[in-house]
Amino acid sequence: MDNSLPGAGTDGHLPAGLRTPLRPDAFVKTDAEKIAAIAPHFAAIMQELGLDLTDDSLAGTPQRVAKMYVQEWFKGLNPEHRPEVKLFENRYQYQQLLVERDITLFSCCEHHFVPIVGKAHVAYLPAGHVVGLSKLNRVVQHYARRPQVQERLTRQISEELKQSLGTEDVAVLIEADHLCVMSRGVNDTSSSTLTSEYSGRFATDAALRGEFLRQIGK
Repeated sequence: MDNSLPGAGTDGHLPAGLRTPLRPDAFVKTDAEKIAAIAPHFAAIMQELGLDLTDDSLAGTPQRVAKMYVQEWFKGLNPEHRPEVKLFENRYQYQQLLVERDITLFSCCEHHFVPIVGKAHVAYLPAGHVVGLSKLNRVVQHYARRPQVQERLTRQISEELKQSLGTEDVAVLIEADHLCVMSRGVNDTSSSTLTSEYSGRFATDAALRGEFLRQIGK
């Protein structure tokens, strides 16, 4: 795969409107090269704020932040980290609702670069195959670990699961706190944001959708 081409890399398999905005050369540099480039930029920000980078508590901060951005907070941008979703034959003929709820979600608001913290709940109706449960968590984390808006994150998870599971019968609900709302602007610490995406039978069957909501406590 040539990750320097438009549409290639981490989101090339998603509909165009759901891809995280990336430059064509987003993956030309290695992670180590990105860390080396980001650290002095963050040092410049700290210097402009008037911080003393000779202080032993601050001296290593630019490097730590650069590593955190590339290897942790935004690792989901790198197509090498896209989880492989392995399916297993549904030998036991389980055809009822399967729910993975309360998946821990850490993301980052792309408007202010501050954290989004919450829970994701996903469900699907198995057909000929089922998936290892941890893969549902990994899909959520992959798309969360990048600059995001919650609406797009919800739809990206849904599209990935539909493609990986080979079924349209997928439900995704995210409830999250946005520190851009809590720690700046209106400083509202009591509100939270809920987004959902229902496909296949979840979109057309109110009883099934209601069962999903009941099972996640909504």
